Amino acid sequence: MPITKQAEKKLRRDKKTSTKNASVRLKLRKLIKITRKSPTPKTLSAVFAALDKAAKRNIIHKNKAGRLKSRLARLLAKT
Repeated sequence: MPITKQAEKKLRRDKKTSTKNASVRLKLRKLIKITRKSPTPKTLSAVFAALDKAAKRNIIHKNKAGRLKSRLARLLAKT
């Protein structure tokens, strides 16, 4: 348990941040799953935007975002 007031405040802030990050990750996973099932240019652009935003906010690593974008783009190219 936090002892100082500053540590209590940080704990509150960390809880808020982790719930926001979890919701963003969940949204990302859903978008990626939808795009893998039926890759279309519209869904691909939505996933790209979400991946870029998550990488910008340091929710996922920028290289992971690039890797996922590359793999999804290859799926679209196959169809």
